[in-house]
Amino acid sequence: MPAKLLVAGGRVLRPDLECSIADVLVDGDTIAGVVEPGEVKDDNVRRIDARGQLVIPGLVNGHNHAQTNLAKGLFDRHNLETYLNASPWAGGRRTVEDHYLAAVIGAAEMVRKGCTASYDMFAEFPLPSAAGVEAVAKGYAVVGMRATIAPMMADRSFYEAIPGLADALPEPLRSEALKIRLADHRQSLAACREMIRGWKYPLDLIRPALGPTIPHHCSDEFLAGCRDLAKELDLGMQMHVGETKMQAVVALRKYGRTMVAHLDSLGLLGPGFCVAHGVWLDDDDRARLADRGASVSHNPGSNMKLGSGMADARRMLDRGVNLAIGTDGAGCSDNLNVFEAMRMASFVARVADHPPERWLSSREVFRAMSEGGAKALGFAGTIGRIERGYKADLVLLDLGHVHYVPLNDVVNQLVFCEDGTGVHSVMIGGKMVLEAGRFTTIDFARIAAQAESAVERLREANRGARALAEKLEPYVGQYCTGLAATPYHVHRFCGPPAADGAPAGR
Repeated sequence: MPAKLLVAGGRVLRPDLECSIADVLVDGDTIAGVVEPGEVKDDNVRRIDARGQLVIPGLVNGHNHAQTNLAKGLFDRHNLETYLNASPWAGGRRTVEDHYLAAVIGAAEMVRKGCTASYDMFAEFPLPSAAGVEAVAKGYAVVGMRATIAPMMADRSFYEAIPGLADALPEPLRSEALKIRLADHRQSLAACREMIRGWKYPLDLIRPALGPTIPHHCSDEFLAGCRDLAKELDLGMQMHVGETKMQAVVALRKYGRTMVAHLDSLGLLGPGFCVAHGVWLDDDDRARLADRGASVSHNPGSNMKLGSGMADARRMLDRGVNLAIGTDGAGCSDNLNVFEAMRMASFVARVADHPPERWLSSREVFRAMSEGGAKALGFAGTIGRIERGYKADLVLLDLGHVHYVPLNDVVNQLVFCEDGTGVHSVMIGGKMVLEAGRFTTIDFARIAAQAESAVERLREANRGARALAEKLEPYVGQYCTGLAATPYHVHRFCGPPAADGAPAGR
């Protein structure tokens, strides 16, 4: 096969988000140039006919959880806290093979819907393992997708992390809940060192990061250890920060300041730091994140499904925060459709306190899902644009699809009309991983059969854990909802502020 190929005759979305008919020359895994049609005369260049297709940069999912891909469709009418209460059974008893299978399923769904890279906070408990993370990395590599993999970890269980929750549980449920223990933070950090020491994937394809899950689920000693390890080994870090009002209230009780202010005081914020969600942020939080060069992954789908509220992406952009957009995991958002996430991100900005001229535009949303995501993942300057020197991560969409008939404004139609069904082919690093709607790297029918067998086994293995979670759920839900009713100076729900008089939109 020739080292060079030409994606010829497509309508190419340029970095300025304008389109023109052009040929994209690819040398190995990199874009060698975007040239006029017919300019390349070399007969040794393999040609891919892109006439009648729209060529866009691969989209970047800013937040995801591989372990949840075997749990899609399990939950309805759960908020984050009752979802976390259910996590031990929804994600429990997994083998290394299960982790690999889950990662392949997620990567396949993302590729099929035009996504070529993802920030994955993969979880296994009581602590991450080199074998588990390797299984997830292998899953992405087999499909052919890029990823930043941050093993999600903590040294306090959900029941220990929320002040007063354990005391609110009746016996014997309290004793049973407190049996769920996580590893000492030194063990988790040692496991991360081992993982990184044995890393075998090219860092421009799949790279490691750290994922201390939620600030109050981690001791300050653990957070400081993550900070030092990240600095020592030049690792990125992603954390769930300000996802729910309850978390925001807990931060004030525990730290006497917001989560972002506390993380800043510990020295965690910086260009390699990415906030997942960032719903309950105030002006000071956004200023700290922007001034430190940090990113936020806005996950509007899961924020709405879990009733967490609606993040103010406009004020993030105004203050200079790098904005990415994510789907979150399939356990709480149920699909990994980055086109849907873009559409939701645009719409959520329109039901806040902003006038129309300050709503997120389709172009701002598209940049967040491409270049913003690339920066959040640690791939800035290498993916997210169709430009010479960037990796050849390209998505080809069928302009004959109903989404584009008639074709009026390409970017508007990508954000407001496309739902993933218009994706024809996907190239990552110069290799076609999806061609005319068919995977070239995996046998998806075989994967589907394996998934059915796995979930049947896991359902039985987690029967006891599920029974416990269902007994705990009403107490967890009532206590956490009550805690979230505490007055707070930010209001991020769609309805009017509660009786605390909190001003909207801060």
